[in-house]
Amino acid sequence: MHQIIKKNYFKNGKVYVWKEIFAIIKAKKPFANAFANIIAKNETTVIIEQSKYDEDDVIEIEKDWKILTFDMVLPFGIVGFLAKVSKVLADEKILIFAISAYSTDHILVKEKDLIRAEKKLKELGCTIEDK
Repeated sequence: MHQIIKKNYFKNGKVYVWKEIFAIIKAKKPFANAFANIIAKNETTVIIEQSKYDEDDVIEIEKDWKILTFDMVLPFGIVGFLAKVSKVLADEKILIFAISAYSTDHILVKEKDLIRAEKKLKELGCTIEDK
């Protein structure tokens, strides 16, 4: 059963900003020390600290990303949580790369956009903390 976002999950919701700078890589294979390896049928995407990747295994790379982790308990069937986040940031022309785990959502924003992204998330009601 899906539930449309009615409760204000953002109010006092914690968002952690990782101190490291990350790269998003289209890779030849998974990386053992990555934040995440996304293995799809036709490609492998790796999110890894920018200082820790092996150039030999890179097909394409996007650098200078910061991870923001939503440290909130969200029901599995919630509808619209990331849509709300992406809309607020899209209205400010802030590019995001979203990752959802089973019970945690993360977004990556370019380092140059971090302060503006934090401001918009605070306006939603989130508290921002460094990880």
